[in-house]
Amino acid sequence: MQRSETIRSDEKRRRTIVAPAAALTALLVLTGCASLGNLGDPSVAEKNDGALYGASQSNLASLSQVIESHPSDPQAYNMRGSAYGEAGMDEQALADFNKAIGLDPNYAQAYANRALVYRHLNKLDLALADYDKALTLDASYAPAYLGRGTVYRLQHNAVQSLADFNKVIALRPNDSEAYYDRGLLYQSQGQHQFAINDFSTAIGLTPQREELYVVRALSYLAVNDNKSAAGDLDRAVQLNSSDPKAWASRGLAYERLGQKDKAAGSYAKALNINNKYQPAVAGFARVGGEVGKAYQTF
Repeated sequence: MQRSETIRSDEKRRRTIVAPAAALTALLVLTGCASLGNLGDPSVAEKNDGALYGASQSNLASLSQVIESHPSDPQAYNMRGSAYGEAGMDEQALADFNKAIGLDPNYAQAYANRALVYRHLNKLDLALADYDKALTLDASYAPAYLGRGTVYRLQHNAVQSLADFNKVIALRPNDSEAYYDRGLLYQSQGQHQFAINDFSTAIGLTPQREELYVVRALSYLAVNDNKSAAGDLDRAVQLNSSDPKAWASRGLAYERLGQKDKAAGSYAKALNINNKYQPAVAGFARVGGEVGKAYQTF
């Protein structure tokens, strides 16, 4: 069955003309090549470290009860700090990680978790110091290398960032996040074939992760492989139909393939999700999109 998308009449946009090259640049920036902290940024609870990081907001009450019963247990504070971090309660998370470290100054995971909160707060120097401390305590602790590599990337230190991501991959050859983050680094350096290779490996490891298809598509667009980009973005919007950047990127891919109606439909879908998303605003205008018109998206 064919699907269509109509841009709602109350969402008519100023039709700014943007060159396609500039459109790709905007998409690269807005999808987070500088940070991607976005799908791409692990939560305070490092996903690969098992029960220690299994806390969520719903566990806060029970975790607090555990702390009341065991007020000198650093692991309990670390777990509750992880739950606070997942809930976006940064100050409470920091307090618990500080307590865990106070009780056990050699607790590498607590330093790495605290570093991640500092990253979220954009306190990168503090984050770097905590990752360094964690790795001093445990030189094989992969999540700390992954986090530190991200901090180095945010600080535009490509050499150190690459070294840390390579270390993660050496320690954990099946770590999808490491290939994803290294791919982002390559992408930010304009090394798109290397980025495509890493994103492809990450997709092989975690094929249901929508953002991986989006970022690989952006590198395909950068090397003018528009057909492959369109295929990736078809998959991305099937996995997550509520991501405006995936729809806008898809619009650009189909625009380049000369399929303007399908491009307009994708841009319209992005605008119906977020009517201020600039790549979609510009793209819809560029392909001559009409407010109120129904467009096929597939």
